[in-house]
Amino acid sequence: MMGGCLVALALAASPAFALEDGDLSLTVTAEVPGNATPYPREMVLLRIRGTYRAQIALEELRQPSLPHFGWTQLGRDHWSRVTIQGQEARGFERTVAVFPQGPGRFVIDPFVHRLTLVDGGERRVVEVRSPPLPLAVAAWQGPGGPDAPEPWWLAAQDVTVTDQWEPEPEGLRLGEPARRTVTLDVRGVTADALPPRPVLRTRGVLTFAGPVERQTRITPAGPVASVTYRWDVRPGVPEPVTLSAISIPWFDTRARVMREAEIPARIIGGRAAKPADAAPPPPPISPWRALLAGLAAFGLGLGAWGALRRRERPAAPALRAIARAARRRDAAGFHAALAEAARRDPGLAAAWRADPGLASRLTALDAALFGDGSAKRLDLRPDLPGLARRLSGFARERDRRRPRAAARDALAPLDGPWHAKP
Repeated sequence: MMGGCLVALALAASPAFALEDGDLSLTVTAEVPGNATPYPREMVLLRIRGTYRAQIALEELRQPSLPHFGWTQLGRDHWSRVTIQGQEARGFERTVAVFPQGPGRFVIDPFVHRLTLVDGGERRVVEVRSPPLPLAVAAWQGPGGPDAPEPWWLAAQDVTVTDQWEPEPEGLRLGEPARRTVTLDVRGVTADALPPRPVLRTRGVLTFAGPVERQTRITPAGPVASVTYRWDVRPGVPEPVTLSAISIPWFDTRARVMREAEIPARIIGGRAAKPADAAPPPPPISPWRALLAGLAAFGLGLGAWGALRRRERPAAPALRAIARAARRRDAAGFHAALAEAARRDPGLAAAWRADPGLASRLTALDAALFGDGSAKRLDLRPDLPGLARRLSGFARERDRRRPRAAARDALAPLDGPWHAKP
């Protein structure tokens, strides 16, 4: 500092640099809306202005350390031509936004503008200092505030909430996802001062939080910050569920009052259709279509009855094996299938042996297989396909002669207990 004073004295003594009071000046002023005393984390604009009646070759503005403040420079330095007491001069301006971190009385140390001046072909370096700037920061009075853990303290000029869904949540079905994107745009703060992602939780709704994006945009009036929160949302129940609103309190630094921004409530899941939106009743069915539908139902009933009857016949698999052996002219396989039919349905086998026409043909089959050899000649072997058809036809005829009561008893399990006989 002593070296800077010596340089200034040397310039004043030099005939080539005869500077007068006011030729080189640097001032710093603090601006708060309404000239109010700021609260912690509230933006204060420092206007650094210089006027110089000298030719400047080089310049450098040195900023103090600002240990009790966060800060950001708002744009580039601005140089202009000004007139002071009828004389032309150079004007300099820089704006710095500072954010006090706590209450108290502080002093902002001088800004130092290091200038290289030119006059008469000579160059000299001079340091121009601003006066120290006292700044008082008030402690918050009332609930919440900068020191409270909740709610988040947000001192800003304006807060805007944007809520976007893709797709819209009211039309979601059970388990279908939607992406919710909420953006806060806040004037007068930097992105690090914006609140953390709020908790989005409601019974019956599944939420999965995504990454948080923050950014700060610098404008001449101060920083504008934005934060974007994302969630994937799924309804967990079939009924519509209301996702509760989320309130974001903030201090309006212009009006000096507390306000609330809100992430709005939304309904998750399908709403009941209005009467006007209900689907029209189906057209009446024509008589012909009703008749065809009845015939189709009758045919299905007959098919089901036939299937039931087939399921009731124990020897049905053996009868199919008899038909296959007959097609292959396999007498041994035919006889084995007969034995299986007799095992599955002894009554049917006994009926076959009691029928005179079938008994003789079955006896011929036994003789061809187990006789003395004379009946094993090809011309004496029984007609296996014809015998198979006759055996199957006999079984069907036997089923048709069964009493109807037996059929009703077979269907009794399908009727349920309320149709059971007392």
